[in-house]
Amino acid sequence: MSTLLEKTSNKLVKAFLKNKIIAPIPSRYTKKLHEAQKLRKLCESKIKLPVVGFKAAGTGIPLIKKFKEKEPFYASVYKKNFLKSGKVVKINKATLGIELEVCYKIKKSFFSSKGSVTIKNISKYITHMAPCIEVVGYRQRKKGITSFGDLCSDFGANVKFLVGTTKKFKKININNLKTNISNKKINQSVNGNTNTVYINPLNSLRFVLNKVKKDKINLNKDFWVFTGSSVGVVPIKSKGLYIGKIDKLGTVKTRIK
Repeated sequence: MSTLLEKTSNKLVKAFLKNKIIAPIPSRYTKKLHEAQKLRKLCESKIKLPVVGFKAAGTGIPLIKKFKEKEPFYASVYKKNFLKSGKVVKINKATLGIELEVCYKIKKSFFSSKGSVTIKNISKYITHMAPCIEVVGYRQRKKGITSFGDLCSDFGANVKFLVGTTKKFKKININNLKTNISNKKINQSVNGNTNTVYINPLNSLRFVLNKVKKDKINLNKDFWVFTGSSVGVVPIKSKGLYIGKIDKLGTVKTRIK
């Protein structure tokens, strides 16, 4: 007989694959992060689509403290949700907002590497970096965030990722880059900084890579890591063009429909 965990995962997977919204899942899978992780991993094991990388989530230190967690978490990112800058993204009532982040392309040789990833040795795994917009939202009829489990259980709440022009990786002071996301049509503009991302985006990358290694995942190809929002979750107040800018990295765009 199918367990509640199995049934819940099947509903979420179906919603993910068919872009549907379902009723909220039982709170036992969202209150505590370790329960949400179990559900997320079970859901991901049932999806046979190509994975392009991983996202860090819950990277804001104030948010970690607010929800009494020790660290962020990560989730897989699927090719079907990976778009070029400027593409259209349709939103719905379960969309939480839009984020602006730094992403990195990582060599597949990472999967055969030994030992932990540190800030000192992380550069050898990175080939490229780019600005990225992430549209976040649920597959469930619910609003807001009451715990990391809310986000984690629902595939990390990732809807779409749009990547700007990629640049070959070079060491820059990633700790303190100004960022901005805006919709000029309605005068919406939100400033941010890369220093809000789990100390900085490279530290967030280190965290994700070590978790992937611990979970013994091997994609056997180069992959992307999205390091978390530098502007928080910005409400989408109107449809139209949103432009994200990160100093020294460039711009990324999406048209919200």
